[in-house]
Amino acid sequence: MNGIVSKVALGVAGTGMAVAVATVAVGPRVSDWYDGRHQEQASYSTGSAAKADRQSVPSWLPDNASTVQYLMSTTGDDRLLRATLPDGRLPAGCVTAQPGRAVHPVPAALKAGWFPQGVSSKITGSCGQYNVTLTGNQLYAWQDGAAVRAALRAQSAAKH
Repeated sequence: MNGIVSKVALGVAGTGMAVAVATVAVGPRVSDWYDGRHQEQASYSTGSAAKADRQSVPSWLPDNASTVQYLMSTTGDDRLLRATLPDGRLPAGCVTAQPGRAVHPVPAALKAGWFPQGVSSKITGSCGQYNVTLTGNQLYAWQDGAAVRAALRAQSAAKH
């Protein structure tokens, strides 16, 4: 009887170890898959093509912008955008950064090889709900969904 109990105990322990190893090995991949499945990424040759294809692309993006990269969360309002602007100036309707204005963080859940880290420390201004950095003729823009929702709540409260 002792032999059977020890074999069962070894089997249970072995199974537990196998599950633990599988969790450590596969867990991060499952997490990346789950996070990534709630994101959509697209590339466009022009700003007008991006706006025609995807309603969520901001209207302030110039039609003549080129090499447009766009990443969005499908479960919120987090957005990343990169575009080349032919004149190297902020688009019409955008404002330059003002001291004391809140800088929204770059959404941590969104990652793209074309969007540089640390870009928020070089903020140039804002375009609608987006914070933007303009480096030469390269525009980097980001929108944090939580900040957008907070701004909409504040606007709603101010109206009442």
